[in-house]
Amino acid sequence: MRRFHRCTRRATLAAAVLLMPAWAGAQVVLTTSSWVPPSHSLTEAQKEWCQQLEQKVPGKVRCNALPRAVSAPGATFDSVRNGLADISFTVHGYTPGRFVTTQFAEVPFLGDSAVATSVAFQRIYARTPAIADEHKGVKVLAVFTHGPGIVFNTKRPITKMEELAGLKFRVGGGMVNELSKAMGLNVTLKPAPESYELLSTGVMDGTLFPAESVESFKIDKVIKYATRFPGGLYNTSFVFMMNQAKYDKLTPDEKKAVDAISGETAARIFGRGWDKVDTRALALMQANGVVVTKADAKFVADVKAKTAPLEQNWIKAAEGKGLKNPAKVMAEFRAEIAKQEK
Repeated sequence: MRRFHRCTRRATLAAAVLLMPAWAGAQVVLTTSSWVPPSHSLTEAQKEWCQQLEQKVPGKVRCNALPRAVSAPGATFDSVRNGLADISFTVHGYTPGRFVTTQFAEVPFLGDSAVATSVAFQRIYARTPAIADEHKGVKVLAVFTHGPGIVFNTKRPITKMEELAGLKFRVGGGMVNELSKAMGLNVTLKPAPESYELLSTGVMDGTLFPAESVESFKIDKVIKYATRFPGGLYNTSFVFMMNQAKYDKLTPDEKKAVDAISGETAARIFGRGWDKVDTRALALMQANGVVVTKADAKFVADVKAKTAPLEQNWIKAAEGKGLKNPAKVMAEFRAEIAKQEK
């Protein structure tokens, strides 16, 4: 009889194992894609986020970094939405006209810290449904920005508006493209990874970048001059995202782990990484003899005068996208930045 009961118990256990859900013992693998070099702060931040996730659910979820990007930078949003990669990031401005409500995070003179602007951006995003609506099709893990934008060029010091004339600049799209046009710059929209070739071959004379990109895209020995503005001449907004179907298939505990390190936590990871490399890149510029000019009050005032209509244009465009009271959103964003920078 005892032998019969032992056999029965073994059979019951075996049946239970066979009936367990397929995910119960399987490790979830999330593929990550990056269109910038492995050493870039964006790739490093994505890696750090993955490490935090793996620590929260040890043995259950891991990230697998793909050896190359699954698509060109501008196609990354659709690539994640369609499942070519599970996780990646992209610049909102790389798909002109698609993301309108996010452009408040790209206007001039916002702040001097990527952490401050990223956390403020994420907080506004979290409480503004119209912004989320533009990201339908993916699971948004965070929105964030880079550090303050700088004018770089290979030809001459830029100390006033008139000295920008005659130079050809690479820009990334979005509000920075509109800002450049308002300032009278001759611009071409190209993804950041193409900057070295464009500048080193003379196809472009300059680019608008945060300091970090000097190191990341190895243009420190190509550019000769830099002009910095208080709060940055411009900013660039990003989205860090996950394939929605992949997220939906996670267990409740795995979803909880993803959510715990998304939002502000992820925004801080990306912003902190950017600020760190910005600081390092400024030192690298100095070491390589790049002539750095700080825009004076007259230059700043001239830029403000030229770019003032951009904010009103954005307000009208954002209203057309269903964003309620865009002027209030902008004011709240600036207030959040000021709070973070204290």
